[in-house]
Amino acid sequence: MTTHSNHGGTVAGTAGGTLLTIFANIHSEDIVKTAVLACIGAVVSFTISIAMKWISKKMRRSSN
Repeated sequence: MTTHSNHGGTVAGTAGGTLLTIFANIHSEDIVKTAVLACIGAVVSFTISIAMKWISKKMRRSSN
């Protein structure tokens, strides 16, 4: 008795179908909103990092 395993094809087909369904349901407004929020998050993260670095330097100088 011979059994054929097509597990890899099933996984690839399921993943491909899922991705195509997701891409079909994403609207351009959602992509723009996501990009804007990502930019805002990056700017806030950068600003906080610079502020923390500045505060850290200031505290080290005052302790010396």
